[in-house]
Parts: sequence; structure tokens; C-alpha cells
Amino acid sequence: MKASQRTVRLELAEPLRISRSTMAARDAVWLTVEHAGQYGHGEAVTSGYYGLDTATLQRLLHQASRDLVHHTDPESALSALREEQPGHRPGAVRAAVESALLDLCGKRAGLALHRLLDPSSPLPFATTARTVGIVPAERAAVRARCLADSGFSVIKVKAGSQDPEDDVARVRAVRAAAPAARLLLDPNGAWTVARARELLPRFAEPEAAVEAVEQPIAPGDPEALARLAERSPLPVIADEDAVDHEDVRRLAGRVQGVNVKLAKCGGVHAALRIASLLEGSGTDLMLGCLTASTLGLAPAVHLADRARWIDLDGHLLLAHDPWTGIGGADGVVRTSGRPGLGVRRRTTAEEAGGAKGNEGIEGGERREDVA
Repeated sequence: MKASQRTVRLELAEPLRISRSTMAARDAVWLTVEHAGQYGHGEAVTSGYYGLDTATLQRLLHQASRDLVHHTDPESALSALREEQPGHRPGAVRAAVESALLDLCGKRAGLALHRLLDPSSPLPFATTARTVGIVPAERAAVRARCLADSGFSVIKVKAGSQDPEDDVARVRAVRAAAPAARLLLDPNGAWTVARARELLPRFAEPEAAVEAVEQPIAPGDPEALARLAERSPLPVIADEDAVDHEDVRRLAGRVQGVNVKLAKCGGVHAALRIASLLEGSGTDLMLGCLTASTLGLAPAVHLADRARWIDLDGHLLLAHDPWTGIGGADGVVRTSGRPGLGVRRRTTAEEAGGAKGNEGIEGGERREDVA
């Protein structure tokens, strides 16, 4: 096998403000594996929160590439990856490597990823949430109305403003502008326990009618999160406190939901292990994402029928998504049914006039090959 990587800049259509930061762009590193003339692709994106800058991702994916070239086929490489000890690689790196291998294995078998995982699986599709960042209430209302008109029936509102009344006003404005939408609330761990206990009842009132709240308090004390969930008027979904299988094991049955992101937990098979752990526990699965391209989100879309809540809109936040194949602009993400991940790279000609893309990755991105 051969492997190569390329680094690209993903610009957002507009800056996204959450409680701990504002993001306008991030780098993505694409890993491509080749065997017998077929290609598999995976993506890892930078994250300050998880300590993954561009140079770190490039270095770790280069190391992973050196490991891959020693295998005779992607199936054996995938088996070796599954046998690695937890924590051997950061979740985002492991997820990107696994994505590229699964994409290639699916193409070799002529099967879409969800069929590779379960031959009886129907074509996955799901209603996805669409994120509204921390913006003034009036602007949030305009955004919510536009999203509802475009077909979005689930809206996730970011919270964690310095003045909590701003959060209340924002959510109420979104509710008034999109009265039929299901609303999720995400403070990204910005509140103290005391503030969460004060605010959550207000978001449960009819003027807001929030369906569930993600990680309302600062991560690092899962016991406090579980105690809050026990008495919360809204379902509590763990996110930053639920990174991997062991984190979820501690919270299963004690919170109402867990947000599983492949870049956190380590990829598709790690997510499936978590889903199995949650079965019958009383804790529901949410599938989330980082801001990334279609390539980065595609593996999670193949799992969409396993989750109660779907938040796979990271590619929709981009000014330009360099990949295509999972939809989402109408509020529904879906797999294409093509082998592997079912995605392909847009070409310059396609962007200009609709020409079909090719199998390889072309363009002016930085590239490093590992023979």
C-alpha cells in the first residue's frame, strides 16, 4: 500500500462564536491510502481544545502512513488498527486513518460503508441540527427563520454569553422565529452548577421549549454533571465529559444523552462500541462533529440510523466544501449508496460548470507522499 497526506485550509462562511472561542477557519489534513489502483480517504481537522495543531496532525498522520505501508492490503491494516491499545493515537488521527481504510475496503468490496458494517443496513439518512452561534437575538431570529424555510427542523443554539440574559433572549428569539423547530442548547461547558440550576428551568418554559442541553457545566467533573442531570427539567447530553468508551461507561444511565464525535472517540468502530454500551442504559446516542468537510463527516453519516439526535452540519458551515456526497443543505444528511464513504472531491471544472470529479485528489494543496 501507499499513503500520502495533503493539508488544506477550510474557511467558514462566517465566524462561529461559542462560549470559549470564535473560529473563522481551521486546517484539515487529508490522508489518502492507495492499493491496486484504488484510493481511500480520511480527514483530520485541527482543534485547539484537543491540542491538535496543523504540525501535530501532519506529524502523527505521517507516522501512521509509515505504519500503513508495511501492510499488504487495507483489510490487514484495518485489523491491526483495531488491535491498538486505546490512547495509542489521538482520536482524530485514529478516526482519519480508519476512515481512509474503510473507504478503500468498501470500494474493494463494492459496498457502501454502512453495508460493509452491516449487510442488512438500509441506506442511512437523518434530520440534522443546524448551529446558530452566539449572536444578538435579532440576528439569531433571522438565521432561524431562514433555516426553517430551507427545511431545517432541528436548530442548535450556542449559549454561554457573559450575560446569561443574552442566552435566554437568543433562544426565545429563535423559538419565535421557528416555532415548529426542535431546539437544542449548547453552552459548551460555560456554566457553573449553580448557574445551570438557575437557567435550565427557564429554557424549559414554553417561550424557549428547548428539547435538550449539551454539556451545560464545565467538563472535568462527570459526577457533578450526572447529579445535575438527575434533577434537570431538560435532558442533559454529555459532550466534553464523554470523550471515549471509559468516559461513557461512567455516565451511562446517569445522563440522558452522550454526544459521540468520531474525532473524539477514535472512529467508526469506537463509536459502535459506545452505541452498544448505551443500549438499554436509558442514555441515548447523539452523533456530533467538528467543523470539517464532507469527507470528515461522511463516516458518521453511515451511522446516522443509530442515534436519537444528529448534529452533522460541520460541512454546512464552510464557505466552500471541497467534497460532496452527504447532502444536508435541506436539513437531511444521507449517504449516496456508492462504495466506501460514497464521497468524492469537487473539481475546479465542476465548481465552474458541473463537470464530474475524478477518483484522485487534485489541486494546489500541500502534499507529502510516503512510499
